[in-house]
Amino acid sequence: MSHGIKKVALLFSGGPAPGANSVISTCAISCLNNGVEVVGIKHGYSSLIDYSADKPLVEGKDFINFNEKMLRRTRSKEGIVIGTARSNPGKFVSSPDHIQDAEKVAPLKRTYEGLRSLGVDALVSIGGDDTLKTANKFKLYQDSLPEGSAKIPVVHVPKTIDNDYSGIDFTFGFFTAVETLGTEIRNLHADAEASRAYFMVESMGRSAGWLAYGAAISGEANMVLSVEDMTGDLLTADLTSKRKIMDIDKVVAKMVKMIRYRDEKQGKEYGVIVLAEGLAEFLSDEVLKDIPRDDHGHISVAHVDLGKMFARRVAAEFEKQTGKKKKITGLQLGYESRCARPHAFDVLLGSQLGVGAYRALCEEQLNGVMVSVSGQLDLHFVKFEQLVDPVTLVTVVRFIEHGSDFHKLARFLETKVND
Repeated sequence: MSHGIKKVALLFSGGPAPGANSVISTCAISCLNNGVEVVGIKHGYSSLIDYSADKPLVEGKDFINFNEKMLRRTRSKEGIVIGTARSNPGKFVSSPDHIQDAEKVAPLKRTYEGLRSLGVDALVSIGGDDTLKTANKFKLYQDSLPEGSAKIPVVHVPKTIDNDYSGIDFTFGFFTAVETLGTEIRNLHADAEASRAYFMVESMGRSAGWLAYGAAISGEANMVLSVEDMTGDLLTADLTSKRKIMDIDKVVAKMVKMIRYRDEKQGKEYGVIVLAEGLAEFLSDEVLKDIPRDDHGHISVAHVDLGKMFARRVAAEFEKQTGKKKKITGLQLGYESRCARPHAFDVLLGSQLGVGAYRALCEEQLNGVMVSVSGQLDLHFVKFEQLVDPVTLVTVVRFIEHGSDFHKLARFLETKVND
Protein backbone atom coordinates (compact mmCIF):
# COMPACT_ATOMS: atom_id res chain seq x y z
CA MET A 1 0.00 0.00 0.00
CA SER A 2 3.00 2.33 -0.39
CA HIS A 3 1.20 3.92 -3.32
CA GLY A 4 -1.37 5.39 -0.93
CA ILE A 5 -4.30 4.56 -3.19
CA LYS A 6 -7.32 3.28 -1.29
CA LYS A 7 -10.09 3.61 -3.89
CA VAL A 8 -9.94 3.54 -7.70
CA ALA A 9 -12.75 4.67 -10.01
CA LEU A 10 -13.31 2.94 -13.35
CA LEU A 11 -15.09 4.92 -16.06
CA PHE A 12 -16.00 3.90 -19.64
CA SER A 13 -16.89 6.56 -22.21
CA GLY A 14 -17.86 6.61 -25.89
CA GLY A 15 -19.06 3.81 -28.14
CA PRO A 16 -19.06 0.20 -26.89
CA ALA A 17 -16.38 -2.29 -27.90
CA PRO A 18 -16.11 -6.07 -27.45
CA GLY A 19 -13.74 -6.83 -24.59
CA ALA A 20 -14.81 -3.84 -22.49
CA ASN A 21 -15.64 -6.12 -19.57
CA SER A 22 -12.24 -7.80 -19.88
CA VAL A 23 -10.61 -4.47 -19.07
CA ILE A 24 -13.06 -3.57 -16.31
CA SER A 25 -13.08 -7.00 -14.68
CA THR A 26 -9.31 -7.57 -14.63
CA CYS A 27 -8.52 -4.05 -13.47
CA ALA A 28 -11.12 -4.25 -10.70
CA ILE A 29 -10.11 -7.70 -9.48
CA SER A 30 -6.41 -6.73 -9.52
CA CYS A 31 -7.22 -3.79 -7.27
CA LEU A 32 -9.51 -5.77 -4.94
CA ASN A 33 -6.97 -8.57 -4.57
CA ASN A 34 -4.43 -5.99 -3.44
CA GLY A 35 -6.57 -4.18 -0.89
CA VAL A 36 -7.81 -1.32 -3.09
CA GLU A 37 -11.53 -0.56 -3.26
CA VAL A 38 -13.09 -0.11 -6.70
CA VAL A 39 -16.04 2.02 -7.71
CA GLY A 40 -17.54 1.78 -11.20
CA ILE A 41 -18.87 5.11 -12.49
CA LYS A 42 -22.01 4.39 -14.47
CA HIS A 43 -22.60 5.77 -17.97
CA GLY A 44 -19.40 7.69 -18.48
CA TYR A 45 -19.22 11.27 -17.27
CA SER A 46 -22.99 11.85 -17.49
CA SER A 47 -23.51 11.96 -13.70
CA LEU A 48 -20.16 13.49 -12.73
CA ILE A 49 -20.56 16.38 -15.15
CA ASP A 50 -23.68 17.54 -13.25
CA TYR A 51 -22.44 16.84 -9.73
CA SER A 52 -23.09 19.32 -6.94
CA ALA A 53 -22.94 19.08 -3.15
CA ASP A 54 -26.73 19.29 -2.91
CA LYS A 55 -27.09 16.60 -5.59
CA PRO A 56 -24.92 13.73 -4.29
CA LEU A 57 -24.12 10.70 -6.43
CA VAL A 58 -26.43 7.77 -5.77
CA GLU A 59 -25.18 4.20 -5.49
CA GLY A 60 -26.82 1.95 -8.06
CA LYS A 61 -27.85 4.88 -10.23
CA ASP A 62 -24.60 6.81 -10.65
CA PHE A 63 -22.02 4.29 -9.44
CA ILE A 64 -21.54 0.78 -8.12
CA ASN A 65 -19.09 -0.57 -5.56
CA PHE A 66 -17.44 -3.62 -7.07
CA ASN A 67 -16.87 -6.82 -5.14
CA GLU A 68 -15.39 -10.15 -6.15
CA LYS A 69 -18.74 -11.89 -6.48
CA MET A 70 -20.20 -9.48 -9.04
CA LEU A 71 -17.05 -9.77 -11.17
CA ARG A 72 -17.20 -13.56 -11.55
CA ARG A 73 -17.26 -14.72 -15.18
CA THR A 74 -17.60 -11.19 -16.54
CA ARG A 75 -14.33 -11.16 -18.47
CA SER A 76 -15.86 -12.62 -21.64
CA LYS A 77 -19.32 -11.11 -21.21
CA GLU A 78 -20.97 -8.96 -23.88
CA GLY A 79 -21.78 -5.30 -23.25
CA ILE A 80 -20.37 -2.99 -20.58
CA VAL A 81 -21.14 -3.72 -16.92
CA ILE A 82 -20.97 0.00 -16.02
CA GLY A 83 -22.55 1.30 -19.22
CA THR A 84 -21.29 4.22 -21.29
CA ALA A 85 -22.19 7.70 -22.58
CA ARG A 86 -20.61 10.48 -24.65
CA SER A 87 -20.84 13.34 -22.12
CA ASN A 88 -17.70 15.48 -22.36
CA PRO A 89 -16.60 17.56 -19.34
CA GLY A 90 -13.72 18.98 -21.37
CA LYS A 91 -16.00 20.26 -24.14
CA PHE A 92 -15.19 23.94 -23.59
CA VAL A 93 -11.43 23.52 -23.15
CA SER A 94 -9.58 23.70 -26.46
CA SER A 95 -6.26 25.26 -25.41
CA PRO A 96 -4.06 25.24 -22.27
CA ASP A 97 -5.11 28.84 -21.56
CA HIS A 98 -8.69 27.70 -21.00
CA ILE A 99 -7.60 25.79 -17.90
CA GLN A 100 -7.46 29.16 -16.12
CA ASP A 101 -11.00 30.05 -17.21
CA ALA A 102 -13.36 29.12 -14.35
CA GLU A 103 -16.39 28.94 -16.63
CA LYS A 104 -14.75 26.68 -19.21
CA VAL A 105 -13.37 24.24 -16.63
CA ALA A 106 -16.56 24.16 -14.53
CA PRO A 107 -17.59 20.69 -15.84
CA LEU A 108 -14.08 19.37 -15.07
CA LYS A 109 -14.30 20.90 -11.60
CA ARG A 110 -17.65 19.19 -10.98
CA THR A 111 -16.18 15.90 -12.22
CA TYR A 112 -13.25 16.27 -9.81
CA GLU A 113 -15.53 17.13 -6.89
CA GLY A 114 -17.87 14.25 -7.72
CA LEU A 115 -15.03 11.75 -7.63
CA ARG A 116 -13.67 13.25 -4.42
CA SER A 117 -17.13 12.96 -2.85
CA LEU A 118 -16.81 9.19 -3.30
CA GLY A 119 -13.35 9.13 -1.74
CA VAL A 120 -11.69 8.26 -5.05
CA ASP A 121 -7.88 8.39 -5.05
CA ALA A 122 -7.24 7.45 -8.71
CA LEU A 123 -9.13 7.20 -12.01
CA VAL A 124 -8.96 4.64 -14.82
CA SER A 125 -10.43 6.15 -17.96
CA ILE A 126 -11.43 3.70 -20.72
CA GLY A 127 -12.38 5.11 -24.11
CA GLY A 128 -11.48 6.43 -27.53
CA ASP A 129 -9.36 9.37 -28.58
CA ASP A 130 -11.97 11.86 -27.36
CA THR A 131 -11.93 10.20 -23.94
CA LEU A 132 -8.13 10.37 -23.98
CA LYS A 133 -8.39 14.12 -24.63
CA THR A 134 -10.80 14.41 -21.69
CA ALA A 135 -8.43 12.46 -19.44
CA ASN A 136 -5.59 14.79 -20.41
CA LYS A 137 -7.72 17.88 -19.71
CA PHE A 138 -8.75 16.41 -16.35
CA LYS A 139 -5.07 16.02 -15.47
CA LEU A 140 -4.27 19.55 -16.65
CA TYR A 141 -7.11 20.92 -14.54
CA GLN A 142 -5.71 19.18 -11.46
CA ASP A 143 -2.21 20.43 -12.26
CA SER A 144 -3.62 23.96 -11.94
CA LEU A 145 -5.08 23.40 -8.47
CA PRO A 146 -3.48 25.19 -5.49
CA GLU A 147 -0.52 23.52 -3.85
CA GLY A 148 -1.60 20.94 -1.31
CA SER A 149 -4.86 20.09 -3.11
CA ALA A 150 -5.73 16.41 -3.32
CA LYS A 151 -4.86 15.01 -6.74
CA ILE A 152 -6.50 12.09 -8.54
CA PRO A 153 -3.94 10.36 -10.78
CA VAL A 154 -5.48 9.32 -14.09
CA VAL A 155 -4.51 6.40 -16.32
CA HIS A 156 -6.15 5.85 -19.69
CA VAL A 157 -6.93 2.58 -21.51
CA PRO A 158 -7.37 2.97 -25.31
CA LYS A 159 -10.65 1.69 -26.73
CA THR A 160 -12.09 1.74 -30.25
CA ILE A 161 -13.27 -0.85 -32.73
CA ASP A 162 -11.92 1.58 -35.37
CA ASN A 163 -8.31 0.71 -34.39
CA ASP A 164 -7.17 4.24 -35.31
CA TYR A 165 -5.27 4.91 -32.08
CA SER A 166 -1.72 6.23 -31.94
CA GLY A 167 0.47 4.57 -29.34
CA ILE A 168 -0.86 1.01 -29.69
CA ASP A 169 -0.87 -1.48 -32.57
CA PHE A 170 -4.36 -2.95 -32.08
CA THR A 171 -7.18 -1.86 -29.79
CA PHE A 172 -9.38 -4.33 -27.93
CA GLY A 173 -12.60 -5.16 -29.77
CA PHE A 174 -11.17 -4.55 -33.24
CA PHE A 175 -10.77 -8.20 -34.24
CA THR A 176 -14.14 -9.22 -32.82
CA ALA A 177 -15.76 -6.38 -34.76
CA VAL A 178 -13.90 -7.38 -37.93
CA GLU A 179 -15.06 -10.99 -37.60
CA THR A 180 -18.65 -9.93 -36.88
CA LEU A 181 -18.80 -7.64 -39.92
CA GLY A 182 -16.84 -10.10 -42.06
CA THR A 183 -19.45 -12.77 -41.32
CA GLU A 184 -22.24 -10.38 -42.31
CA ILE A 185 -20.45 -9.55 -45.58
CA ARG A 186 -20.00 -13.24 -46.41
CA ASN A 187 -23.72 -13.75 -45.86
CA LEU A 188 -24.50 -10.79 -48.10
CA HIS A 189 -22.21 -12.24 -50.76
CA ALA A 190 -24.29 -15.42 -50.85
CA ASP A 191 -27.47 -13.36 -51.07
CA ALA A 192 -26.02 -11.22 -53.86
CA GLU A 193 -24.97 -14.27 -55.88
CA ALA A 194 -28.39 -15.88 -55.52
CA SER A 195 -30.20 -12.77 -56.76
CA ARG A 196 -27.57 -11.40 -59.17
CA ALA A 197 -27.34 -8.18 -57.21
CA TYR A 198 -24.89 -5.98 -55.30
CA PHE A 199 -24.70 -4.75 -51.74
CA MET A 200 -23.15 -1.38 -50.93
CA VAL A 201 -22.04 -1.82 -47.32
CA GLU A 202 -21.17 1.19 -45.17
CA SER A 203 -18.87 0.09 -42.35
CA MET A 204 -18.17 1.93 -39.11
CA GLY A 205 -14.85 3.72 -38.86
CA ARG A 206 -15.25 7.42 -38.18
CA SER A 207 -11.81 8.62 -39.26
CA ALA A 208 -9.69 5.80 -40.65
CA GLY A 209 -10.34 2.67 -42.67
CA TRP A 210 -9.01 -0.11 -40.43
CA LEU A 211 -12.42 -1.63 -39.71
CA ALA A 212 -13.68 -1.30 -43.28
CA TYR A 213 -10.49 -2.87 -44.64
CA GLY A 214 -10.47 -5.66 -42.06
CA ALA A 215 -14.14 -6.48 -42.69
CA ALA A 216 -13.68 -6.39 -46.45
CA ILE A 217 -10.65 -8.69 -46.36
CA SER A 218 -12.31 -11.07 -43.87
CA GLY A 219 -15.64 -11.01 -45.73
CA GLU A 220 -14.07 -11.32 -49.22
CA ALA A 221 -15.66 -8.12 -50.55
CA ASN A 222 -14.93 -7.12 -54.15
CA MET A 223 -13.92 -3.54 -53.41
CA VAL A 224 -13.19 -1.42 -50.33
CA LEU A 225 -12.81 2.34 -50.20
CA SER A 226 -11.87 4.47 -47.23
CA VAL A 227 -10.53 7.93 -46.49
CA GLU A 228 -7.00 6.68 -47.18
CA ASP A 229 -8.05 6.04 -50.79
CA MET A 230 -9.24 9.59 -51.38
CA THR A 231 -6.22 10.69 -53.38
CA GLY A 232 -5.45 11.94 -56.87
CA ASP A 233 -8.40 12.47 -59.21
CA LEU A 234 -10.89 11.12 -56.65
CA LEU A 235 -10.58 14.50 -54.92
CA THR A 236 -11.59 17.95 -56.12
CA ALA A 237 -11.28 21.44 -54.67
CA ASP A 238 -14.35 22.92 -52.99
CA LEU A 239 -14.24 26.67 -53.59
CA THR A 240 -16.69 27.45 -50.79
CA SER A 241 -14.94 25.66 -47.90
CA LYS A 242 -11.48 25.78 -49.53
CA ARG A 243 -10.87 22.13 -48.73
CA LYS A 244 -10.49 18.96 -50.74
CA ILE A 245 -13.72 17.01 -51.12
CA MET A 246 -14.68 13.76 -52.81
CA ASP A 247 -15.39 13.83 -56.55
CA ILE A 248 -18.51 11.70 -56.23
CA ASP A 249 -18.86 11.17 -59.99
CA LYS A 250 -15.37 9.71 -60.26
CA VAL A 251 -15.86 7.46 -57.24
CA VAL A 252 -19.13 6.21 -58.78
CA ALA A 253 -17.37 5.65 -62.11
CA LYS A 254 -14.70 3.57 -60.35
CA MET A 255 -17.38 1.34 -58.81
CA VAL A 256 -19.33 0.96 -62.05
CA LYS A 257 -16.14 0.04 -63.89
CA MET A 258 -15.54 -2.80 -61.43
CA ILE A 259 -19.15 -4.01 -61.63
CA ARG A 260 -19.09 -4.03 -65.44
CA TYR A 261 -15.77 -5.87 -65.46
CA ARG A 262 -17.21 -8.61 -63.25
CA ASP A 263 -20.36 -8.76 -65.37
CA GLU A 264 -18.80 -8.66 -68.82
CA LYS A 265 -15.36 -10.23 -68.37
CA GLN A 266 -15.85 -12.66 -65.50
CA GLY A 267 -19.52 -13.59 -65.82
CA LYS A 268 -20.15 -12.56 -62.20
CA GLU A 269 -23.33 -10.49 -61.88
CA TYR A 270 -23.08 -10.00 -58.14
CA GLY A 271 -20.80 -8.65 -55.44
CA VAL A 272 -20.22 -6.54 -52.34
CA ILE A 273 -18.57 -3.12 -52.06
CA VAL A 274 -17.47 -1.83 -48.63
CA LEU A 275 -17.27 1.87 -47.81
CA ALA A 276 -15.82 3.33 -44.61
CA GLU A 277 -18.29 5.71 -43.00
CA GLY A 278 -15.50 8.25 -42.56
CA LEU A 279 -15.81 9.04 -46.27
CA ALA A 280 -18.70 11.27 -45.22
CA GLU A 281 -16.11 13.79 -44.02
CA PHE A 282 -15.11 14.24 -47.68
CA LEU A 283 -18.58 15.36 -48.73
CA SER A 284 -19.29 19.03 -49.35
CA ASP A 285 -20.55 21.37 -46.63
CA GLU A 286 -23.77 21.71 -48.60
CA VAL A 287 -24.43 17.97 -48.35
CA LEU A 288 -23.54 17.94 -44.65
CA LYS A 289 -25.30 21.13 -43.57
CA ASP A 290 -28.26 19.38 -41.88
CA ILE A 291 -26.24 16.54 -40.31
CA PRO A 292 -26.14 16.75 -36.46
CA ARG A 293 -22.90 16.78 -34.49
CA ASP A 294 -22.00 15.19 -31.13
CA ASP A 295 -20.48 16.72 -27.98
CA HIS A 296 -17.01 16.37 -29.49
CA GLY A 297 -17.95 18.24 -32.70
CA HIS A 298 -18.01 15.20 -35.00
CA ILE A 299 -20.72 14.86 -37.63
CA SER A 300 -23.13 11.99 -37.05
CA VAL A 301 -21.94 9.93 -39.99
CA ALA A 302 -24.76 7.42 -39.49
CA HIS A 303 -27.21 10.12 -40.60
CA VAL A 304 -25.42 10.53 -43.94
CA ASP A 305 -26.16 6.92 -45.00
CA LEU A 306 -23.37 6.57 -47.55
CA GLY A 307 -24.41 3.05 -48.53
CA LYS A 308 -27.83 4.10 -49.80
CA MET A 309 -26.51 7.31 -51.36
CA PHE A 310 -23.91 5.47 -53.44
CA ALA A 311 -26.26 2.57 -54.20
CA ARG A 312 -28.67 4.96 -55.91
CA ARG A 313 -25.94 6.76 -57.85
CA VAL A 314 -24.11 3.60 -58.94
CA ALA A 315 -27.34 1.91 -60.08
CA ALA A 316 -28.28 4.97 -62.14
CA GLU A 317 -24.83 5.24 -63.73
CA PHE A 318 -24.72 1.51 -64.49
CA GLU A 319 -28.09 1.76 -66.27
CA LYS A 320 -26.95 4.87 -68.14
CA GLN A 321 -23.82 3.11 -69.44
CA THR A 322 -25.32 -0.30 -70.22
CA GLY A 323 -29.05 0.22 -70.64
CA LYS A 324 -29.58 -2.53 -68.06
CA LYS A 325 -30.83 -2.31 -64.50
CA LYS A 326 -28.75 -3.59 -61.60
CA LYS A 327 -30.20 -4.11 -58.14
CA ILE A 328 -27.87 -2.44 -55.64
CA THR A 329 -28.86 -2.30 -51.98
CA GLY A 330 -27.22 0.08 -49.54
CA LEU A 331 -26.99 -0.74 -45.85
CA GLN A 332 -25.02 0.19 -42.74
CA LEU A 333 -23.06 -2.27 -40.60
CA GLY A 334 -21.33 -1.69 -37.31
CA TYR A 335 -23.70 -1.44 -34.39
CA GLU A 336 -24.18 -5.21 -34.34
CA SER A 337 -20.43 -5.62 -33.75
CA ARG A 338 -19.95 -3.23 -30.81
CA CYS A 339 -21.30 -5.50 -28.08
CA ALA A 340 -20.61 -8.90 -29.65
CA ARG A 341 -19.11 -11.58 -27.42
CA PRO A 342 -15.36 -10.90 -27.58
CA HIS A 343 -13.02 -13.33 -29.28
CA ALA A 344 -10.16 -14.88 -27.31
CA PHE A 345 -7.60 -12.38 -28.60
CA ASP A 346 -9.70 -9.40 -27.51
CA VAL A 347 -10.22 -11.00 -24.08
CA LEU A 348 -6.45 -11.48 -23.77
CA LEU A 349 -5.71 -7.95 -24.94
CA GLY A 350 -8.41 -6.35 -22.79
CA SER A 351 -7.31 -8.33 -19.76
CA GLN A 352 -3.68 -7.29 -20.12
CA LEU A 353 -4.70 -3.64 -20.53
CA GLY A 354 -6.90 -3.88 -17.42
CA VAL A 355 -4.09 -5.36 -15.37
CA GLY A 356 -1.80 -2.74 -16.90
CA ALA A 357 -4.03 0.06 -15.58
CA TYR A 358 -3.69 -1.37 -12.05
CA ARG A 359 0.06 -1.76 -12.44
CA ALA A 360 0.47 1.78 -13.78
CA LEU A 361 -1.34 3.27 -10.79
CA CYS A 362 -0.40 1.01 -7.93
CA GLU A 363 2.94 -0.52 -8.89
CA GLU A 364 4.49 2.21 -11.03
CA GLN A 365 2.61 5.11 -9.35
CA LEU A 366 2.14 6.85 -12.69
CA ASN A 367 -0.15 9.70 -13.65
CA GLY A 368 -1.12 10.93 -17.11
CA VAL A 369 -0.23 7.80 -19.09
CA MET A 370 -2.00 5.53 -21.55
CA VAL A 371 -1.63 1.77 -21.12
CA SER A 372 -0.31 0.04 -24.22
CA VAL A 373 1.05 -3.32 -25.33
CA SER A 374 3.41 -4.53 -28.04
CA GLY A 375 4.91 -7.82 -29.11
CA GLN A 376 3.53 -10.66 -27.00
CA LEU A 377 1.23 -8.36 -25.01
CA ASP A 378 4.22 -6.75 -23.30
CA LEU A 379 3.02 -3.78 -21.25
CA HIS A 380 4.34 -0.26 -21.58
CA PHE A 381 3.00 3.17 -20.70
CA VAL A 382 2.81 6.17 -23.03
CA LYS A 383 2.70 9.68 -21.59
CA PHE A 384 -0.24 11.88 -22.56
CA GLU A 385 2.25 14.45 -23.87
CA GLN A 386 3.31 11.98 -26.59
CA LEU A 387 -0.28 11.46 -27.72
CA VAL A 388 -1.97 14.84 -27.32
CA ASP A 389 -0.85 18.05 -29.02
CA PRO A 390 0.18 20.41 -26.17
CA VAL A 391 -1.14 23.48 -28.03
CA THR A 392 -4.41 22.28 -29.56
CA LEU A 393 -5.07 19.49 -27.01
CA VAL A 394 -6.18 17.16 -29.81
CA THR A 395 -4.97 13.66 -30.62
CA VAL A 396 -3.56 12.38 -33.90
CA VAL A 397 -5.58 9.77 -35.79
CA ARG A 398 -3.60 6.73 -36.96
CA PHE A 399 -4.60 6.17 -40.58
CA ILE A 400 -3.72 3.19 -42.74
CA GLU A 401 -0.55 4.28 -44.48
CA HIS A 402 -1.20 4.52 -48.21
CA GLY A 403 1.02 1.98 -49.93
CA SER A 404 1.75 0.07 -46.72
CA ASP A 405 1.64 -3.72 -46.76
CA PHE A 406 -1.77 -3.73 -45.04
CA HIS A 407 -3.11 -1.27 -47.59
CA LYS A 408 -1.70 -3.40 -50.41
CA LEU A 409 -3.28 -6.52 -48.93
CA ALA A 410 -6.79 -5.26 -49.70
CA ARG A 411 -5.71 -4.22 -53.18
CA PHE A 412 -4.30 -7.71 -53.85
CA LEU A 413 -7.50 -9.41 -52.74
CA GLU A 414 -10.20 -7.21 -54.32
CA THR A 415 -11.41 -7.60 -57.89
CA LYS A 416 -8.71 -6.60 -60.37
CA VAL A 417 -10.01 -4.45 -63.20
CA ASN A 418 -7.79 -4.79 -66.27
CA ASP A 419 -8.11 -1.92 -68.75
